[in-house]
Amino acid sequence: MVDSVKVVSHYGEKDFLERLDAALAAAGLRDGALPPEALAPLDQFHTRGLAATEELATAVGLDASSKVLDIGSGLGGPSRYLASKYGCRVQGIDLSPAFVAAARHLARRSGMADRVSYDCANALDLPYEAESFDVAWTQHVAMNIADRDTLYREAARVLKKGGRLALYDVVTGNGEPLHFPVPWSREPATSFLMAPDAMRASLEGAGFRILDWTDRTEAARAWFDERRRAAAAGAAAAAAATAAAPSPLGLHLAMGPDFAVMAGNLGRNIAEGRAAVLQVVAERPR
Repeated sequence: MVDSVKVVSHYGEKDFLERLDAALAAAGLRDGALPPEALAPLDQFHTRGLAATEELATAVGLDASSKVLDIGSGLGGPSRYLASKYGCRVQGIDLSPAFVAAARHLARRSGMADRVSYDCANALDLPYEAESFDVAWTQHVAMNIADRDTLYREAARVLKKGGRLALYDVVTGNGEPLHFPVPWSREPATSFLMAPDAMRASLEGAGFRILDWTDRTEAARAWFDERRRAAAAGAAAAAAATAAAPSPLGLHLAMGPDFAVMAGNLGRNIAEGRAAVLQVVAERPR
């Protein structure tokens, strides 16, 4: 099992809420409601950002009656998007106390504290009764979890019969080792990518029936290519002294100044076929 202390420390703890408020103020968002789109550069902590969240939500099927569990909810971006878009209720869990505190804070600032809530908890030991949720949701979280069988069994346990599990994860590609650091890990010791076939077997072993299995690798590759082109254009403009100041909101706020290196390595791993990206929807049989 992964060392949860190492995972939490990777995502940062110190003074995060204070830094978050300062960044919001610098972005002109000190006061007033915060729509999901305004926070997307910061709180959609996965490849392709908000677009990937929108695609997964469409694939899993949601409405106002849905009760959703967001496993590894981070700063709460996907949960707030789902609640805002579909009117559903979302419960998030995360290992990081700092992220849970920030997610609660942003829920209040967004006027959504009545539809989203967050607990500090472990995905391998969910603190909820059996058959409590219609949908279990997780994006770019399982890569830190070695014990996938327990992860998927726990998700199945808390889902109602006929409930669905929505996944968006990085998986192994051609078998070549990853370039580190990457967004979920600075070293191999806390990175647990699965081969697609092994992931399918683990899901089916937990009792799930696969409904959707979509390879999003090409879309991810194109997204990273576009980001590289935009960064190059921004650098050229900055050299000409015509660029605007960079946005204070971004994943660097949560991950630190080396996040650009982490993201660059993930893009390189995908481009070289070392990693791939899957969108999966699975159903707990009735």
